Amino acid sequence: MKRIGILTSGGDAPGMNAVIRAVVRTAISCGMDVMGIERGFDGMIDDDMKLMERSSVGDIMQRGGTVLKTARSEKFMTEEGRETALRNLKLHGIEAVVACGGDGTFRGAAELAKLGVTVMGIPCTIDNDMGYTDYTIGFDTAVNTVLSAIGNIRDTANSHDRTTIIEVMGRDCGDIAMYAGVTGGAECILIPEVETDTDKVCQKIVEGMDKGKRHSIIVRAEGASVSTDELAEIIRMETKVEVRKVVLAYLQRGGSPSMEDRLRACLMGYEAVKLIEQEADSAAIGINHNEITSIDIMEAVDTKRKTDFKMIELADMLSK
Repeated sequence: MKRIGILTSGGDAPGMNAVIRAVVRTAISCGMDVMGIERGFDGMIDDDMKLMERSSVGDIMQRGGTVLKTARSEKFMTEEGRETALRNLKLHGIEAVVACGGDGTFRGAAELAKLGVTVMGIPCTIDNDMGYTDYTIGFDTAVNTVLSAIGNIRDTANSHDRTTIIEVMGRDCGDIAMYAGVTGGAECILIPEVETDTDKVCQKIVEGMDKGKRHSIIVRAEGASVSTDELAEIIRMETKVEVRKVVLAYLQRGGSPSMEDRLRACLMGYEAVKLIEQEADSAAIGINHNEITSIDIMEAVDTKRKTDFKMIELADMLSK
């Protein structure tokens, strides 16, 4: 019988609980024990682990957040911290670890793999910023949350003839802004990957007003080159329209995961356990062209995300 561990690390994402459920129940069905590691890599260092049963993951799939809690571990970044974590894994007889999180989590998982522990990484981050996989768990839910907010904000923007700037998460990757902006009918989408042209933004608003459009929605990723406050002031000065700012912040991380995120979580969690059962090398689980895939975890960490600039072109065309 193998004993495996599972942890969630970094920022929480809707669907993490669905991954935990899939891993625990698949592993038990395959004759394995599962140890839940609390608070990510910190829990591994602090020996904060517990044996999980089928009942441990009952009634959690529909819940946001993570029942195992999460943290960003500075201690694991040190050699001493990693050695302590390794000792605790050996103490509990844990032969493999499923690590759920984003880029930072995967980098920590890769360091653990270098110490001889089999690690399976599952991408759980709302930013969708991991280049080796088409989608990360939590992204679809976050986009739908933003989409709902755009609909609500559009109602009041239309009522008051306002331009509204909606700031969404995306420090380095603009996928949330792009997907929500296109499907929410935004007039402008601003992302970190493209330098913000404020003249073009103002021109778009004025052109819309000339055609009888009295309100505009601008979706701005938090990493865009011009801040929300700066942009609002420039628009006021150049167009003389009333501008409001809405920062969605952590609202995007919470909430019940969508069907897409639950399904991807189930498929990836199952695949991770089956690879462990087959004694495969450490890997990152992903989804490409609707197929579950796996690649070397170091290769996954080093794969850069490619921006789909056609989405920006599409948004510009459809909002005219």
